[in-house]
Amino acid sequence: MLDTFSRRLIDPPLNRIGAALAARGATADGVTLAGLALGLAASALIAAGLFGAGLVLLAVSRLADGLDGAVARATRKTDFGGYIDIAADFLFYGSVPLAFVVADPQANALAGAALLTSFYFNGTSFLGYAILAERRGMETAAQGEKTLYFSNGLLEGTETILFFVAMCLFPDAFAALAWIFAALCMVTGTLRIVAARRIFGG
Repeated sequence: MLDTFSRRLIDPPLNRIGAALAARGATADGVTLAGLALGLAASALIAAGLFGAGLVLLAVSRLADGLDGAVARATRKTDFGGYIDIAADFLFYGSVPLAFVVADPQANALAGAALLTSFYFNGTSFLGYAILAERRGMETAAQGEKTLYFSNGLLEGTETILFFVAMCLFPDAFAALAWIFAALCMVTGTLRIVAARRIFGG
C-alpha cells in the first residue's frame, strides 16, 4: 500500500548511489547477494536476542535490496537478476519470524508459525498473479521498474519492513504484532485472488 509513495522518495537517491556503485564495478546480483547475507546475519542476531544489532543489519540489508535494482538500471537489467532478487527477498522475509521463534519459542512459536503460513499464502498469490499478468502482457511501474509484475496490495515491502522494525524495537510484543501482520497478509492474499478472478477469470 505504501510502496508507490515510498518509491517516489527513495528511488532518486538510490539511483544516484547505484550509478556510483556501478561505476566502481559493482554488479546488481552481487548487491542482491550481499543484501541477503546481511539480512540473514540480522536474523541470526535476532535469534540470539541481540535485537538492536539485528535491527541495524536489517536496515543495511534493505538498503542493499533497494540498491540492487538501481545498479541494474545503471548497467543492465536481466531476468535472472529479478528472479534472484525475489528469491532472496522471500528467504529473508521468512528468516525474521523464524529468528523470533528461536529467540523465545515458548512465547513466539504459535504466532511465528501463523505468520510464516500467511507469508506462504500471500507470496503464492503474488507470484501467481505475476505469471498471469506476464501472459497478458500487463505492465506496471507503480512500485518502480521491476522484472516481475508487482501487483499492489494492503501489505507490500514497505509495510513488511515497518513491522520487522517494530518487532526489533519491541521484541516482547512480537506475538501480538505477528498475529496482526498475519491477518493483514491473509487479507492481502485474498484480495489479490479476488482481483485475479475479476481480471483473469474471463
